[in-house]
Amino acid sequence: MFPNLPFLLQSMAWPLVLLLAWVLGERLHRGWKVPRVSSYVAVGLLASLFNLPGLTAEVQGLPFLANVALSLLLFELGYRINLRWFRHNPWVLALGVFESVLTFTLVYGASGWFGLATDLRLIIAALSISASPAGIVRVANELRSAGQVTERVMHLCAINCLVSVLALKLLVGYWTLSTSGDLLAAVFGSVHALLTSVVMGTVLGVAVPWLLRRPGTHERGVTVVFALAVVLLTTMSYGFRLSPLLAALVFGIVARERRVHLTNAQRGFGTAGDLLTLFLFVYIASLLDWGAVMGSLLLGLTLIVVRTTSKVGCSVAAARLSGSTERKGLLTGLALMPMSAFAILLIEQSRIYGFAPAADALSLMAGMMLFQELLGPLVSQRSLMAAQETHVTQADGQITRSVL
Repeated sequence: MFPNLPFLLQSMAWPLVLLLAWVLGERLHRGWKVPRVSSYVAVGLLASLFNLPGLTAEVQGLPFLANVALSLLLFELGYRINLRWFRHNPWVLALGVFESVLTFTLVYGASGWFGLATDLRLIIAALSISASPAGIVRVANELRSAGQVTERVMHLCAINCLVSVLALKLLVGYWTLSTSGDLLAAVFGSVHALLTSVVMGTVLGVAVPWLLRRPGTHERGVTVVFALAVVLLTTMSYGFRLSPLLAALVFGIVARERRVHLTNAQRGFGTAGDLLTLFLFVYIASLLDWGAVMGSLLLGLTLIVVRTTSKVGCSVAAARLSGSTERKGLLTGLALMPMSAFAILLIEQSRIYGFAPAADALSLMAGMMLFQELLGPLVSQRSLMAAQETHVTQADGQITRSVL
């Protein structure tokens, strides 16, 4: 009677799950102030648990779409980075680098308690450095957050992501060299990928602002051009086996330095950006295997404690040196708790490019990712609210920014 029923169910899975995630996200955000991204993750985890047809299977094009979504958020994060701030306050840069190294060292040491192989411990430590730009940027945008804590969180998140990519790419090169003995392949997969990704992001960061200075470009056009440039950057990165996440972050940083301004209304890339963010968080949650989650809960909880202690401890210890207070340092460290989207896509991309240990590392980190995905954005939200930098009021059922 319905010869195409299996195909129909597969075709309906993603639209129905995304619609459910959006409805739940709006309800919980307005009623309980739960970050929307946490609701999206919850729906994705449930869909993965029930193994809905067409959702958890490997569908061609979904990883690319997820990378486009995250690249847009990384561009926005990069656009909020002010390099001059590092020159005026080098302690922030020093804090970010030192904390990244300390987190790597502590997580590597803690993972040794569970008898893991050295390669896997190095991968987990490299990924644990990162914070989630997707979770942090979306939470900050929802709250219209601005202030010292918010800016420090954004800048430290960018540093964490850069160091994490650097560490993982070097590990890929080391693994390639140790398994194949091919020095050229090792260099191509690590140093070449890093440098070329930075160059591509820099070139677009210079070229696109130059294009937008031509007469007749309106604000909406600025948003469209930047979005298309990010899609182009992601496509080129896939074609040349580079890092679209690193390239997008560099693109945003350089574009900010070229003085092309995005208004508040353009941040988030409008409705298209909201839809891609919705897809991104449902998608990354659907990648987690529940068997792996249950088998790695103890490891995950241990690593979360170690990682959070490192970030909070460093932020508090360096607070006075960097012109802040211990309380703001505490809130800054806690706000850096999310790490899921960036880490999952980074390791998935490495797996697609042929890095064999990536799949095992993702399984071992599944328990850690479960808590980081669900609770991380909530911790970031409460930290920014406690810092009193959100300046939001409730009006007509929607969050709007108050006039300062």
